[in-house]
Amino acid sequence: MARKSMAAALALMAGAAAALTFPAQAQAAPPGEKDVTAVMFEWNFASVAKACTDTLGPAGYGYVQVSPPQEHIQGGQWWTSYQPVSYKIAGRLGDRNAFKNMIDTCHAAGVKVVADAVINHMSAGSGTGTGGSSYSKYDYPGLYSSPDMDNCTSQISNYQDRTNVQECELVGLADLDTGEDYVRGKIAGYLNDLLSLGVDGFRIDAAKHMAAGDLANIKSRLTNPNAYWKQEAIFGAGEAVSPTEYIGTGDVQEFRYARDLKRVFNNESLAYLSNFGEGWGHMASGSAAVFVDNHDTERGGDTLSYKDGANYTLANVFMLAWPYGSPDVHSGYEWSDRDAGPPSGGAVAACYSDGWKCQHAWREISSMVAFRNAARGEAVTDWWDNGADQIAFGRGSKAYVAINHESSSLTRTFETSLPAGGYCDVQTGNPVTVNDSGQFTATLGSNTALALHTGARSCG
Repeated sequence: MARKSMAAALALMAGAAAALTFPAQAQAAPPGEKDVTAVMFEWNFASVAKACTDTLGPAGYGYVQVSPPQEHIQGGQWWTSYQPVSYKIAGRLGDRNAFKNMIDTCHAAGVKVVADAVINHMSAGSGTGTGGSSYSKYDYPGLYSSPDMDNCTSQISNYQDRTNVQECELVGLADLDTGEDYVRGKIAGYLNDLLSLGVDGFRIDAAKHMAAGDLANIKSRLTNPNAYWKQEAIFGAGEAVSPTEYIGTGDVQEFRYARDLKRVFNNESLAYLSNFGEGWGHMASGSAAVFVDNHDTERGGDTLSYKDGANYTLANVFMLAWPYGSPDVHSGYEWSDRDAGPPSGGAVAACYSDGWKCQHAWREISSMVAFRNAARGEAVTDWWDNGADQIAFGRGSKAYVAINHESSSLTRTFETSLPAGGYCDVQTGNPVTVNDSGQFTATLGSNTALALHTGARSCG
């Protein structure tokens, strides 16, 4: 995670921090029963609360991930959220009361809350933060001063050198010495404060830039040791720090998954996906947090993004249908300037207005959340492909999906393990009848999908 300009670098830094999803508590299901996380990037807390009630809960999302709640530097760019100046809940997205109200509202809708936690570093520069705190680089009154920082004050420059990666400065940001007991205690205190408000888990930003042992120590100090823990550790071939080092602490984001999906959907054959995941050298499914895109990778171009049209939509359909990892669905906003912050300061008046993309609510994507929940625990069955970009597969007797990523329509009699009877194709809302042999015949238009599951036996 390195960018060309400071702003871009900062952007990458936030990307340098990305990863997994799902926690445990409240009225939501036990961990894992609903494993899809909606990542509401730079949505303010009041807007997230409304989305939990209106869309996330009803669709079956298990978790919502919110952008960093801590006080940060001022400025309109999105990456200012990733330059903390204190551990007060006083960022641009809302104050402590708004944060608490959002958690309570989401819990009431059956959705758990994951907070993006920036704990590797503090800010660059000096000034007054979004909550009124004065700061300068290496000096955050009442919290940290120079002795709490790592000794290396130059930027990370060599990813083949572990010390350089974990003790030097990510894009010039003041690097905390997470090997120090005082620093560990302060970070744990911040995370425990969020837990006291009802947070169910954390996305650990820039995890790769902290020693795995440091993170394990911090996690051991939590008041809820079972809080969900998802770590952003980006895979890089030949690098000194491997994402698998962090599996002992919690989930780890599998960046290769998203990169491989981009390559397959853009340039290769979907038929290759028949053993996607561990068969491709990805980490163990139970430890992996997966995604089609996140806030960093969509800007960096190393994954698909909303700008890729059907390739992007169908990749999300595949991710939610395929039993590997715990999926994150990115929900952000349109951008042409990679540094641009959220429209209206993060307030979402309505989806599909003011640039808000609301991918979590697209029918093709949101309908697959209940599909995934219905198919939980079922292996892939009845795989079919045409050797190119038309595929179909079942999830035992619970669900079945077909994807046509070609330029012409597909008409076929599909072989499934579904019980006979009526179903609703949740992609289109059209009825489908499965016969006593588990077969149905359907036509899929170019770049469309069809999805059936036992939780949708009729179109109503």
